Amino acid sequence: MFYMSDVSRRVIIGFSIFIVYWIIFDYMKALPNYLFNDVDIAGIYHLEKKLFGISYQGSLLTPNEYFYAERKIFLDVVSGIFYLTWVPVPLLFALYLFFTRKEQFLRFSLSFLFINILGFIVYYIHPAAPPWYVQQFGFEFNPVTLGNTAGLSRFDSYFGVEIFKSIYAKSSNVFAAMPSLHSSYPVLVVYYGLKNRLGAINVLFSVVMVGIWFAAVYSGHHYVLDVLAGISCAIIGITLFGYLLKMKSVQRFIQTLLRATQ
Repeated sequence: MFYMSDVSRRVIIGFSIFIVYWIIFDYMKALPNYLFNDVDIAGIYHLEKKLFGISYQGSLLTPNEYFYAERKIFLDVVSGIFYLTWVPVPLLFALYLFFTRKEQFLRFSLSFLFINILGFIVYYIHPAAPPWYVQQFGFEFNPVTLGNTAGLSRFDSYFGVEIFKSIYAKSSNVFAAMPSLHSSYPVLVVYYGLKNRLGAINVLFSVVMVGIWFAAVYSGHHYVLDVLAGISCAIIGITLFGYLLKMKSVQRFIQTLLRATQ
């Protein structure tokens, strides 16, 4: 793409920010976080139940356990659709900004990278198991556990596909449930959608945001605590990056990228 044409060269330079994110994320396979700190398995499960537990047939369940007991085909399909949007929605929005508001594109993309770096730092400080791990393996730590589709497997089964199976088979780290960065991305999209006054499209962004939050819990991939941590990560990242944007060195870097993509 760099050599194909002037337009493709500008696109690949601009989207190199996302490529940097992808490389850092994938390299977590080489340095798994459980090598650096103990994995939180039982603690987060019991805290989730204490704070958000749901009484069901005489037992106190986590929201994940409740949704598993009361799973519905309609919700399986809807949650799967919402969970599929976490990649295309930010990328399509970034592409729109690239061709219409290039400086906003660079700010959005760098904010995306910054939020992810914050999330990755937390992954290494506090490795945490997802709800499906407890459901399948209990509270014993097993470092060779592979990625799992959890409740999203019902979406694959309903449509006779292996979309989520192919995605989670390549998971960079099973024990990176908190924060839920899936929950962070739509917050960033909504923020920049509102910032750029996109009108009715922000309603769609907001629906997608809430849908992803619900799907994260319903599918058994995240606790409510993980989702709240992801939302907090996005808010903190947006705020801190706003302060970074006031630094002259950051402003010069953005202007350099702006010239390279014009």
